Amino acid sequence: MVKRMLVMLVTTALIVGALGFVKFRQIQTAVGQAASFQPPPEAVTTITAVQAQWPETLSAIGSVAAVQGVTISADLPGTVDRIGFDAGQWVREGEVLALLDTRQEQAQLAAAEAQRDLARVNFDRMQGLLNENVVSRAEFDRATADERQSDAHVTEIRATIERKTIRAPFSGVLGLRRVNLGQYLSAGDALVTLQSLNPIYVNFGVPQQAMAQVKAGRTVKVTAGDRAGVEFSGRITAIDSVVDEATRNVQVQATLSNTDGTLRPGMFVQAEVLVGASATIVAVPASAISYAPYGNSVFVVGDWQDPNGKSYRGVRQQFVKLGAARGDQIAILSGLKPGDEVVTSGVFKLRNGAAVQINNKVRPSNDAAPKLENS
Repeated sequence: MVKRMLVMLVTTALIVGALGFVKFRQIQTAVGQAASFQPPPEAVTTITAVQAQWPETLSAIGSVAAVQGVTISADLPGTVDRIGFDAGQWVREGEVLALLDTRQEQAQLAAAEAQRDLARVNFDRMQGLLNENVVSRAEFDRATADERQSDAHVTEIRATIERKTIRAPFSGVLGLRRVNLGQYLSAGDALVTLQSLNPIYVNFGVPQQAMAQVKAGRTVKVTAGDRAGVEFSGRITAIDSVVDEATRNVQVQATLSNTDGTLRPGMFVQAEVLVGASATIVAVPASAISYAPYGNSVFVVGDWQDPNGKSYRGVRQQFVKLGAARGDQIAILSGLKPGDEVVTSGVFKLRNGAAVQINNKVRPSNDAAPKLENS
């Protein structure tokens, strides 16, 4: 009985040992295969990094403002008798825009002129009588005062009539008309806006740390979002004397030529101030940058070898220092050399040493001055 039990135990131990050995060999083989496994290559696009000369610039968001801009309004109350302009029209300084009804003032002027003529005749008569000592000096002074008062009254009525003739205070472009013929206007009611568009101002803010680089006379390049590819050039003409306590920015004003009236007051623009000489950088598409809290990087393509010694095309993660952006491109200040082949799309799925398959039939845009496409 004991002998039979021993035989069964030995047999069971042999079977368990054989099964364990077989399983160990299976696991060892799987581990070996996993260690030598190479993931399939990722499809990417690449570009060769090139060296470029970019001027040192300071970018800011700005808005357009007219050198002269007003809302023309009625100086005195009255009824609109004539409108002499069309909406959006260009007018010259002094051109009549509207006339208010002055029939009452014209009648008052006629009466005042008659009173003035009588006062002048009376003054001349009193002058002769004074020379003959017929009237007293007091009577002559009264006649003189009457003559001057009548002249002043005529001048006052003429000034009232002139103030009811609304003229353009300067040359510029009119906005939308806000009055109609026959409409009664109170003093201060708006008729139309008037903007002088050439030259024109662009106002933008720069951080207080950059104030040493921003000086009057520096060149400013301006682009508008809806005018892609069109660049306006001007110069800084004024810098505010105070720093905004909320933003710690200083307002800067540039003056630009705007002969065709493309820029309009209130437009949003991108301003770029040239603050130094050109710097040598390496330019790559912005899509090539992998942004991360611990540092920005690019993936450089090179030749690699797998554990079996087989060569393949793989990538190396390279940390870089970024500079300014221009259009679709961004400047690399350090970490990349001209001639390096850089991945431009698919960077989010790469890791150091990953195999890649390059397909450059369709590449991301890489234009320093891209044009807005019609949607």
